[in-house]
Amino acid sequence: MIIRRAASSLLLISQPDHAALAERIMRRWRRDGLSESPRRDAILLAVAEHDNGWREPDAAPIVDVATGRLLDFIEAPDDVRRGVWPRGVERLAGTPYAGALVAQHALHIFRRYRSHPQWAPFFADMEAARDRHLRAAAPATPDQLLADYVFLRVGDLLSLTFCNGWSEAQMDVSGYAARLDGTRLIVTPDPFGGREVALEIVARELPDRPFASADEASEAFRRAPTVTLTGIASGG
Repeated sequence: MIIRRAASSLLLISQPDHAALAERIMRRWRRDGLSESPRRDAILLAVAEHDNGWREPDAAPIVDVATGRLLDFIEAPDDVRRGVWPRGVERLAGTPYAGALVAQHALHIFRRYRSHPQWAPFFADMEAARDRHLRAAAPATPDQLLADYVFLRVGDLLSLTFCNGWSEAQMDVSGYAARLDGTRLIVTPDPFGGREVALEIVARELPDRPFASADEASEAFRRAPTVTLTGIASGG
């Protein structure tokens, strides 16, 4: 779950919804050969479905039992975060190149845990899944996978910037930068060919307070009103 703080409330956005927004952004991408790529459909599927493993955890908020605070996708327990990715990758087995891209994404976003012994089985499993799906996607190559992964990584970053309301510049190693100015997501260099991309995502609005239990938070989530966040993405 993405948790965006408003004036006196919390806006909860599901990870699958965030991924769907990332795909809508990348569908308008006009740089780096994405429009002409023979793998474009599989790349966009990977972007759209890269967080599908969060469907189950995002059915209700995760509560810190010690404080009653709601935990977002970064603060969720390690076993939850690790469990998301094998499930999500295997759901893409019918399009193995997309599955390989999502496995690569899991390896990338958790790279800081490489030296942690408790994470070793996760990395071994994700590497095996990536390589298995890539073999099934022959003649696609590892070099193509790494080059195409940029689209998933950047799409994820742009959508996260908007959904979280991050106003500080977010940088990707590919050279792209994103900054949220009010409701406008400014991306440099311009990847949209001078066009604007409409942004829209639905959040559930909960009170910004501790919850006595997971059941209480789940009931509040079920009854919560929805809020639609809108904006525009454009080149800088």
